[in-house]
Amino acid sequence: MAFNGSNGIHHDVSRPLKPGIFAPIPSFFLPDTEELDLPSFESHVVRIAQANVCPLLAGSMGEALHLSHEERQILIKAARRALDTAGFAHVPIIAGTGAGSTRETIQLCQEAAEAGADYTIVITSGYFAGVLAGHPKALKAFYAEVSEKSPIPVIIYNYPGASGGIDLDSELITEIASDCPNTCGVKLTCGNVGKLTRICATVSEPSFASTHPRKNADAPFLVLGGFIDFLVASTFANGHGAITGLANVAPHAIARLFELSVAAVKEPSLLPEAQHLQGIVARADFTIAKASISGTKFLLEKLHGYGGVPRKPLPPIDSAAAEALWEHPDTQGIVKLERELSGKVKIVQ
Repeated sequence: MAFNGSNGIHHDVSRPLKPGIFAPIPSFFLPDTEELDLPSFESHVVRIAQANVCPLLAGSMGEALHLSHEERQILIKAARRALDTAGFAHVPIIAGTGAGSTRETIQLCQEAAEAGADYTIVITSGYFAGVLAGHPKALKAFYAEVSEKSPIPVIIYNYPGASGGIDLDSELITEIASDCPNTCGVKLTCGNVGKLTRICATVSEPSFASTHPRKNADAPFLVLGGFIDFLVASTFANGHGAITGLANVAPHAIARLFELSVAAVKEPSLLPEAQHLQGIVARADFTIAKASISGTKFLLEKLHGYGGVPRKPLPPIDSAAAEALWEHPDTQGIVKLERELSGKVKIVQ
C-alpha cells in the first residue's frame, strides 16, 4: 500500500483486495457500561479470518452510527493486532467511514488509514435525502471528492434502507467507477441482481482495468452483493463475491459457497452442488437477516459465548423471538452445515 500510517502499522505487507467473502463484524459491548468488548471482538475477527473471510469494521452491522471517531480507530487497531498475532498479517481490513457530511467522511477515511485500515467503505449520505435523491450530480461529486482525498481506496456502499431511500442506479455507479480511480468496488445492499449484472457488464470486462486504471493496483473495482442469497447468480454474472452479515454466523459455509460458485463457472458439473448449498444459505439469510443486529449477536452468544446486545437505543432481541430464531429450521440448517464444514461435527449422510 502507498499510504504509511503515522502509527507504523501499515503497509510493509501487501494486502490486495481480492474477490471473496467479507463479514461486517459486529461491535461488541460490555453489558453494564456499553464500553467496547475488545477481547470478544478480537476473537471474532480471528475466527472469521480462519474461515478465509475478510473483516469489515464499523459498518451497519458494526453499529457505526453508535461509535465515536476514537472507537472506530480502536477497533481497527485491535483487529490489525489480532490478525497479525494469529498469523493473518496478509488479511486486509475494510473500515466503514460513512458520515453525514463530505468533510467528516474524508476525516474518517484519513483516521481509518492512520489506524491501519487498508480500504474504506462509504455509505451514501442520506440525512438530506429529499435533496440528494434527485441530484445525481451531487451524489457523484460526493464520491468523487471522498475518493480523491481518501489516502486508501474507497468502496461505494449502496444501501437505500440506511440512506433515506437513496438508491444509486447502475449508470451512476458505473460512471463513478470509470471516473474515480481511487474507488475499488461497490456493495449492493439494494439486492438488485439486474443492477449488479449491468455494472459487471462494464467493470468486469478485461478492458476496463486498462482503460480505467485504478490509483492503487492492488485495488481493482469489485462488484459485491450486500446479501448472500444470490451469490451463485452474481458469480455467473461476473460478480466478485459478497459482504454478508451471515458470514459472522456461518463463515465456513459462506466461504464454501463462494468457492463452489466460482468453480462451477468453469466446471458445470459442480453447479448442482452450488445450487443446493445456495438454497440452504439463502433460506438462512432471509430468516436471520429479519432479526437484524440483535439476532446475529444472539446467535453468536449461543454458538460461541460472546455477542451481547446492541448499544441503546437499539433493543436486544425479545427472548421469545430469540428462541424462535434459534429453533427455526432455516437457522438449524445453516448451523448444521457450518459445523460440518468447520470440522466440529462430521455428519453421516
